[in-house]
Amino acid sequence: MHILAVDDNPLNLELLTDIADANGYRVTTALNGLTALDLLQREPFDLVILDVNMPGMSGFEVCAKIKSDPATQHIPVLMLTALQDVQNRVQGLDAGADDYLTKPFSARELLARIETRRRAKSASDHLREEQAIIRKTFERFVSREVVEQLLKDPTQVKLGGKLQELTVMFADLENFTTISETTSPEQLLGILNTYHELTVRIIQQNGGIIDKFIGDAVMALYNTPLAQPDHILRAAKTALMLQSALVEFHQTVEPQFRMKINIGLHTGLAVVGNVGSPELMDFTAVGDTVNVAARLQSYGHHGQITISQSVHDAIANQIQARRIGAINLKGRAEAITAYELLGILND
Repeated sequence: MHILAVDDNPLNLELLTDIADANGYRVTTALNGLTALDLLQREPFDLVILDVNMPGMSGFEVCAKIKSDPATQHIPVLMLTALQDVQNRVQGLDAGADDYLTKPFSARELLARIETRRRAKSASDHLREEQAIIRKTFERFVSREVVEQLLKDPTQVKLGGKLQELTVMFADLENFTTISETTSPEQLLGILNTYHELTVRIIQQNGGIIDKFIGDAVMALYNTPLAQPDHILRAAKTALMLQSALVEFHQTVEPQFRMKINIGLHTGLAVVGNVGSPELMDFTAVGDTVNVAARLQSYGHHGQITISQSVHDAIANQIQARRIGAINLKGRAEAITAYELLGILND
């Protein structure tokens, strides 16, 4: 643990250093606030022990500057003062101090305060690391509101693989390959991105997570990373909203680029977590549930929303659907029963 001790009295600094050194702590000293602030910009510290009464810049002012700087605000500050006045304690806490110690102090009390701040900082550092992982993992795939909700309670997120119930949606542009044969790469990418922008907005609006883009297809997950009791209905609403939004959207693109979107929905168990190598990981879902959703999407045509029996049965009293019947999906030995989703009841 690296401590920065700040006091205009060299004897006080010597005492603090002797006590801390004897107990395995590393100490750097500063005789005034300006020197302390300069050191904080150049070296990492785990604790600042700060005297209140110093010439030029008081301990209160130094503490306030430490806590107002994003680079140093996480460093705990333990203020030392010979003053017994409650108002001075309040002023220090208002400036952002984490703890107070009145001089003269005993070595045991000082060490106890240091250890308390060390444990608190360790817990705080761990929380920030978890939050950084959450941001890195999810901010590309979910709405800002979902990320902020995850940051409030990182324990909701299990970044290791786990088996859980999911609803998976695949949305794919019809005739995209054909159109790409006669369109310049630059124009094709621009058109593709406008479709993806529309799709992502509606998925996130309904609480879905963008798993990945696969060329002109989008894969989305529901019921992760946050639990959604109505995840199947959310996915169904997403598909119908996207289908409906295309009518107006197509008025903004040239006629030759007005493509339908075929959608597949399936719900079931899948393994969810980080997949890849330590250097490059991706939060995703794998398993038969994902494969079925992808195959249902490829079965559809002319902008159909094709759903599985499990999706239909779970929300049958909330949707309008047409039974397609048993269909054979590529890669599966047994046929599955599929439906075409037509609408939401009372919506």
